[in-house]
Amino acid sequence: MTTHPGLRPEQQAAVDEWFPGAVLVADHSWALGRSVLQLHHGGRDVVVKAGLPDDHHMDREIRAHREVVGPLAARGLTPRMLHADAGRKLLATTFLPGVLVEGTPAEHEPDVYRQAGRILALLHAVGTRDAGDHEQRADARTLAWLDGRHRIAPEVVDRVRAELAHPVPPRPLVPTHGDWQPRNWIVDEHGRVAAVDFGRADWRPAATDVCRLHAQQLRGRPDLEDAFLDGYGADPRDPRSWQRDLLREAVGTAAWAYLVGDEAFEQQGHRMIADALAGLGVSEDR
Repeated sequence: MTTHPGLRPEQQAAVDEWFPGAVLVADHSWALGRSVLQLHHGGRDVVVKAGLPDDHHMDREIRAHREVVGPLAARGLTPRMLHADAGRKLLATTFLPGVLVEGTPAEHEPDVYRQAGRILALLHAVGTRDAGDHEQRADARTLAWLDGRHRIAPEVVDRVRAELAHPVPPRPLVPTHGDWQPRNWIVDEHGRVAAVDFGRADWRPAATDVCRLHAQQLRGRPDLEDAFLDGYGADPRDPRSWQRDLLREAVGTAAWAYLVGDEAFEQQGHRMIADALAGLGVSEDR
């Protein structure tokens, strides 16, 4: 039996059953307890993702592959699920060749964003659901962040709470990626873009998948934004609801980054809060 790094015994047993004698090609594991292994078996490379027992992101990723990713995988735009065991927090997919876009020249190329927009539109088109109480639950999560430990200034907290007191209209929910940005896009040697990592996938308003791009790569780059929207085929953002999406994302970023000790990301979160409030017509001197 081959032993692969980061796998618990029950996970190793499943991998041995799925891919007997598989050879480790590369360990792409990242922080927070997630193991990501590239294995070679039967003449091809595969990817095995393994989480800790409390890894709810693995549950989301498996569910996404089972319910919504299939149409994109059939086009080679995402990995295709080969095996999954939710109880063992284990997922195996096909391997997509290429490099992550983040940190490469491709991160600044409009055509990459045009392709990313097309892929996202295909994901969002897989289905729709009624909004239900989504907006209220999203606001409640933001209030929970504000009730916890953070370094958001008290006067800013008051402004955010005042804004959350005003409801926004419900919107249809679609399958969203949840972390749509270049660190989860792969570009191959031919310039073809694909998407990976559905650990934050869920049913949400379509515009929420634009929040992280808006705060980072699209900031000050109207050419990238235009290319992205051209690929998507429309602009999913409604002005009032969009500012609420940005505010929720900003508070979550600042509070989460503080809890994990990522000061640079925390500062980005504070900037995002200021930008979101400014977008709502709230200025620092009011």
